Amino acid sequence: MKSILLFALFLSFGFSLGQSKNSTGPDTIINPLHKKYIGKIVFLDKTVLPDHLKESDFLKTTIFQEDKDLDIRVFMDNSLVNYLRQIDPSLSSEELLKKGNYQFSFYIDGKLIYTENLNTGAGTQEDKKKKTTFRIPLLSSKNEDSWGKYMWMRFYLGNGGIDALEEGNHILKIEIRPYLKTSSVKVGNIIASGEINLTVPHKNISEQQIAVQKIQPNSGWKMSDEKLDEEKIRLLNTKIAGNRFRDITSIVIIKNERLLLEEYFSQSGRDSLQDTRSVGKSFASALMGIAIKDGYFKSENQMLKEFYDLKQFKNYSSHKDSVTLKSLLTMSSGFDGNDADETSPGNEENMYPTENWVKFALDLPTTQNKPGKIWNYFTAGVVVTGDILDRTVPKGLENYAEKKLFQPLGITNYKWQFTPQQKPSLAGGLRMRTLDFAKFGQLYKNNGVWNGKNIFDKSWIQKSFTNYFTNDQNFEGYGYLFWRKIYKVGTQNFEAYQSSGNGGNKIIIFTEIPVVIVITAKAYNQPYAHPQADKIVEEYLLPSINDK
Repeated sequence: MKSILLFALFLSFGFSLGQSKNSTGPDTIINPLHKKYIGKIVFLDKTVLPDHLKESDFLKTTIFQEDKDLDIRVFMDNSLVNYLRQIDPSLSSEELLKKGNYQFSFYIDGKLIYTENLNTGAGTQEDKKKKTTFRIPLLSSKNEDSWGKYMWMRFYLGNGGIDALEEGNHILKIEIRPYLKTSSVKVGNIIASGEINLTVPHKNISEQQIAVQKIQPNSGWKMSDEKLDEEKIRLLNTKIAGNRFRDITSIVIIKNERLLLEEYFSQSGRDSLQDTRSVGKSFASALMGIAIKDGYFKSENQMLKEFYDLKQFKNYSSHKDSVTLKSLLTMSSGFDGNDADETSPGNEENMYPTENWVKFALDLPTTQNKPGKIWNYFTAGVVVTGDILDRTVPKGLENYAEKKLFQPLGITNYKWQFTPQQKPSLAGGLRMRTLDFAKFGQLYKNNGVWNGKNIFDKSWIQKSFTNYFTNDQNFEGYGYLFWRKIYKVGTQNFEAYQSSGNGGNKIIIFTEIPVVIVITAKAYNQPYAHPQADKIVEEYLLPSINDK
């Protein structure tokens, strides 16, 4: 029983080595090993109970293998809250821990690769007030869940760590400092640091895995005869085969309305229905544009009160009366919903278990923000948009989408996700072939025209591809359920509007070059999913086709 209890304590945010239980300040340091290694980070390749930890367990060198354990132990001479107090003595302990945490810096061979200011919610307040030593599993053969694991993923897969750790011998160094974010970010002195020699082994990758995949007949697209830098694609394929880019299922490039590149990975193929999650939200925007063109709506400026008796729902306020379709399309309705905030009443994870997603959304309280002013990612608002479409268009949304969008584009193989009321969910989950997602992107590139037929008006695309949130310098922008993104290649900037979904899924429509790119992936809920997709575009796909 005693060993089980010790192990449970060990797996928490921090662990003590012979420290006082009754101290109200930092735990007293009495363990000789801790005293010897104060200010050090040491590395281990196995889980060791704290009272069994020996100096011989510490690694100086190891063969780097992603499916093996790699831990760090941090030995400090004080608790985090006291390090933070050195930065700003005027704040209370609670204020310090709300505004600060540890900063981790990762170096490879002396070069700084990645710095992360750890989210203030990582670790318990009690640990950060008392602990002077803690363990972080970076890699776990048992897939142990921890904030350290996700931080390592962001360093390794999202911010260049994997590229720096190419085949051969390297030195990985980690430094930890305290940081405090008040009016600006202030960083204290180094708390602890440590390094390890890593040997990265060779990976056997076949020529078949590297080769540019030949486009097979009967794609439904005209073939491009333009040049492609195949060496760039071979390098990309090498990294996908070597698991340096992960869970990619397909990549398609359309240039000048012709198919230039079509590749599949991870047992995916041309006829696979790709699960692109929130990419489906952009289809809500398209269908609203079609329905306005067809006269079923006056405009996107119509108000929510025209479609629902809002007084029948909870938390009624006059604010709800002023919510427009446009504010739902731009995710700025003012409902108290933010998918990026776990504590938000309207977070999508609170919606899915309910019996009626539309009622969930309309029952939500509103904030003080006027519609159209403040952007928050709000999936439930897109569900409401879909419900309004379903109520308004003839024979319902499913029939309307088939007749007005999918049939004209020649899309016959697709699968909706449905709400509990068995209505198509425009929150996401619409599955189709990669080549058909490319048709959707090309429709926008064609200003709403497909095979000579005007599917929706050019003016709708102009509205959809407008950034309505230009005041936030840290936000690239958002249109009508399309993200604005600037891709950078050398000194060139390439503006795009894109559908984007969990896992790193993208339909990218460039505004100034005749290119549409589709990337599908299944890196769901992984911190590297979107950064790796962006890197693929910027470092491989755009350079392979850019002839400027």
